[in-house]
Amino acid sequence: MFERSEEERIGVYVCHCGTNIAGVVDVDSVARFAAERLKGRGVVLSRDYTFMCSTTGQDLIQKDILEQGLTRVVVAACSPHLHEGTFRTACDRAGLNPYLCELASIREHVAWVHTDHAAATAKAKAVVSGAVERARHDVPLEAIHVPVDAATLVVGGGIAGIQAALEIADAGHEVYLVEREPSLGGHMAQLDKTFPTLDCAACILTPKMAAAGAHPHLHLHTWSEVEKVEGYVGNFTVTIRKRPRYVLEDVCTGCGICIEKCPIVVVDQVHEAGIGFRKSIYTPFTQAVPNIPVIDTETCTYYVKGKGSCRACEKFCPTEPNSIVFDQGEQRITLRVGNIVLATGYDMFDARRIPQYGYGRLPNVFTSLELERMCNAGGPTGGRVTLRDGKTRPQSIGIIHCVGSRDRNYNNYCSAICCMQSLKLAHLVRERTGAEVHNFYIDLRTAFKDYDEFYQRVLDEGVHFVRGKVAEVSSVPRGPDEEPGKLFVQVEDTLIGMQRRVPVDMVVLSAGLQPRHDAKQVGQTFGIACSSNGWFIEKHAKLDPISTMTEGVFVAGCAQGPKDIPASVSQGAATAARILMRIRQGELALEPVRASVLAERCSGCRLCNGLCPFNAISFDPMRRVTEINSALCQGCGTCVAACPAGAIQGSGFSNEQVLAQIEGLLLRNLEPEEALA
Repeated sequence: MFERSEEERIGVYVCHCGTNIAGVVDVDSVARFAAERLKGRGVVLSRDYTFMCSTTGQDLIQKDILEQGLTRVVVAACSPHLHEGTFRTACDRAGLNPYLCELASIREHVAWVHTDHAAATAKAKAVVSGAVERARHDVPLEAIHVPVDAATLVVGGGIAGIQAALEIADAGHEVYLVEREPSLGGHMAQLDKTFPTLDCAACILTPKMAAAGAHPHLHLHTWSEVEKVEGYVGNFTVTIRKRPRYVLEDVCTGCGICIEKCPIVVVDQVHEAGIGFRKSIYTPFTQAVPNIPVIDTETCTYYVKGKGSCRACEKFCPTEPNSIVFDQGEQRITLRVGNIVLATGYDMFDARRIPQYGYGRLPNVFTSLELERMCNAGGPTGGRVTLRDGKTRPQSIGIIHCVGSRDRNYNNYCSAICCMQSLKLAHLVRERTGAEVHNFYIDLRTAFKDYDEFYQRVLDEGVHFVRGKVAEVSSVPRGPDEEPGKLFVQVEDTLIGMQRRVPVDMVVLSAGLQPRHDAKQVGQTFGIACSSNGWFIEKHAKLDPISTMTEGVFVAGCAQGPKDIPASVSQGAATAARILMRIRQGELALEPVRASVLAERCSGCRLCNGLCPFNAISFDPMRRVTEINSALCQGCGTCVAACPAGAIQGSGFSNEQVLAQIEGLLLRNLEPEEALA
């Protein structure tokens, strides 16, 4: 039996949250329970209100703290993840330490997971009881203040990364932009037009790339990757591995003579998506930034056959000293930055994984990216749309939506851009060839500004739309009515309720977006996690979609999930705004919920050292005890639970607080007759 205590004055506030909570939980009964049954546990008042997070609700809490002398506040409302900051701020304004405010989640943990009103109300009472008991053991905490280095690292040179980097650099702060390819641009550099306005992709992107390449505060590290990240928000130490171009960047003038004279021609599997060619020494595309070639050692004669062969690029290079350096090695560059933006983009779904669509087996089945390169005036065909023979213009084309997306066998999510991409390609094909175009779709999703108007435009242009998931693409005629040499798209047209075989000359697979192949490894390098689908996880899907659970590491663009160009640019700008705010403040206040080591109890077993997901734990060999960097620690509690000696404790989540909350949840903090009532 618990002893009654009058030392704390606790106020309990139960939120209706409109009908989110009140529609399932008897809020008035919960408030009465706290006032009557928990009176002996320090509760001096209990109120309910329709929206506690509103200004009026916060004012109510502040007024009670000042007039009733409350020493603890318990708010029974939504998840702490959503509004804990709101109520802590309200307490702080009234002069109460914000960490003496407890949130009891009776929306997510009760109302949203129950349909039985009586059971939900009983559970809500238990949750409130646990929060009250925990609040009795809360102690005042103070935020941890760390200085913020004004330099920023941006990883990924696509449109999102460029936007973030330019915003910060334009404000006068140093930015280091790291890109693993030889040039900035990302996937946008491969596109011809952009939906829904049909602006030239290069006309939008090239000025941004040029501005990034010439900016005095923006330092490019292309053909490079981040190898190691140490430190914490405001004070990261980053090691970059710069691969050799075998061309001196500070000497090369970008004249292109070395590319012209190189005798080796290979298929360009990256920028030209496998339908164009490049030399062994190359720049990815004409507008590349930096406009410095790189040598492909896997195909260059000098590296394949030996040092005495070819060297044409070196012989014809007009610079003095010679730009070509065949024995150039890797470089390691160490940088100090305060914040990091991950804008690493996406990979295209490999259409070969769906064999029934024939890609890689049937010559005239193309991916959407291959068609993009054909439509592009700077592409391998100069803007001409042809079959694989490079000559024949197709008279009929089928475009299959959602290839690799919205499919439980591959990716269960929507790739966001496929519908509009397919509509754009249908328009471009009609414009360039006059061909008859069929779009095979599951659902058309044209939700954003001017998107549906673009769909109506394509309809008016005579494009055919067939609603149904394509079963297969075949080249085998089934009867005398089917013309040899055609491709046949087998599909159930769900709008007319029948099977159809549509003959076409060319099939285009609108491939979906998927996370980078190494997203998990990159996430581990930067101390962040990936979702079950492989995209980087944000701190909060609605309220904070650009932050991650590791302070100082932000995500932008398709690294976080599929999105179009405007959304990627918006996220890039949003990360820059957040970082500029921190730079201007000069220091950052971190959540004080951190782990700490009681050195006198630590045996030096090091069991905790390898468990920390944030690399916050180290071992002092001189003192033979574990140490925790409070700036790196995120308060997850893994080390606290693992320590066999109980030498690690978590502020805000002490054993006393957690055990007291459990006792409260079990209603063991009440007198026996009260618990049974």
